[in-house]
Amino acid sequence: MRSWKISLVLVNEHDGSELPATIFEKATYKLHPTFGDRETQGESTIEDSNANVLTGATLTVIKKPPFKISEEGWGEFDMRIIVSAIDKGGDHELTHDLNFQKERYEAEHKVTFKNPKPNLLEKLKESGPVGGEENGVKSKRGDESAKKKKRPDKMVDMEKLADSLQRLGEEDLLQVVEMVHNNKTADTYTKNDVELGEFHVDLYTLPDSLVRMLWEFCVEKLGS
Repeated sequence: MRSWKISLVLVNEHDGSELPATIFEKATYKLHPTFGDRETQGESTIEDSNANVLTGATLTVIKKPPFKISEEGWGEFDMRIIVSAIDKGGDHELTHDLNFQKERYEAEHKVTFKNPKPNLLEKLKESGPVGGEENGVKSKRGDESAKKKKRPDKMVDMEKLADSLQRLGEEDLLQVVEMVHNNKTADTYTKNDVELGEFHVDLYTLPDSLVRMLWEFCVEKLGS
């Protein structure tokens, strides 16, 4: 049996220092189904008694930074962590590779917000500059930059790409979601609807390199 802990923090873009993840109002940890057999799962393993914890089966919700969870188990698995932003900033899913190759390790995940509201915007500024936006409204220069980035790669037919993505199987779509998460930029628009099990992405906001990557993936899976 191995014991493990996970905490969520923000990283300052300038000096790499850690900051409290106050841009989130809660974190939901979705553990491996085998954790559901344990009556003490969740609540009794949270170190901070003031953490405001909701538990049930394989679901643990924590409503206070640093959103720390402590558990124990035998195996390694990919853990889904849903972080819910303040100021109606939406839910964002992180996939954490829980493994025991090192005694301690860190994993960096990027979360992108589209037109954040004032309170969230101010919190975001604490960890680094928020380019091209002020109080959720893009500057004229920012709009022009976005338009340039929305020009699709001339080598890829975007309508055919959209159609091909819809024809992929479930396992292939999971790879597509991972590719988008790993290669998106600050201008990429994605929305993950956890309740409906849907993932949305604006293809025209993807960088050209990612567009070509997705196109080549579809050609490989579906043929030309």
